Amino acid sequence: MKDRVRQALFNRLGPDVEGTLAVDLFAGTGALGLEALSRGATRAILIEQHRPTARDLQQSVEMLGAAEAVSIVNADTFFWSHRIHHLGAEPWLVFCSPPYDFYVERGEAMLELIGSLIQAAPQASVFAVESDRRFDFQRLPDPNAWDLRAYPPAVVGIYRKHT
Repeated sequence: MKDRVRQALFNRLGPDVEGTLAVDLFAGTGALGLEALSRGATRAILIEQHRPTARDLQQSVEMLGAAEAVSIVNADTFFWSHRIHHLGAEPWLVFCSPPYDFYVERGEAMLELIGSLIQAAPQASVFAVESDRRFDFQRLPDPNAWDLRAYPPAVVGIYRKHT
């Protein structure tokens, strides 16, 4: 996620970040999860499949002094998501910002991933999904409840789970 898009996203999230468990599904640098911590999330789980990137991320977290609040999971997000029942009862703030091609090459898996996490999430959880125009947010659960904004080439949807 580009810096300008990340800034716009967090401006839109506002106080919804506070007291949440931040879950960054395709962590990369971990910028989303770490920024959520800096804005009041209680802890963060960063999932990163690429082993060298996960090691670099661990070093960054330790340098920032955030190791107690951050769990780094070196795993495939699609497989990890099947074991989400251990996350706790606090609301989740889920970031889904994969390579845009995943929405084309692994479209059904992406829909299943997002849908299953929404279903499992506690009330008051928030989802932030970044894609490009190739992804159809209308295929997600409760499609009319997604707040969509374009930041070309990105499109970011925010969903707040109320019921």
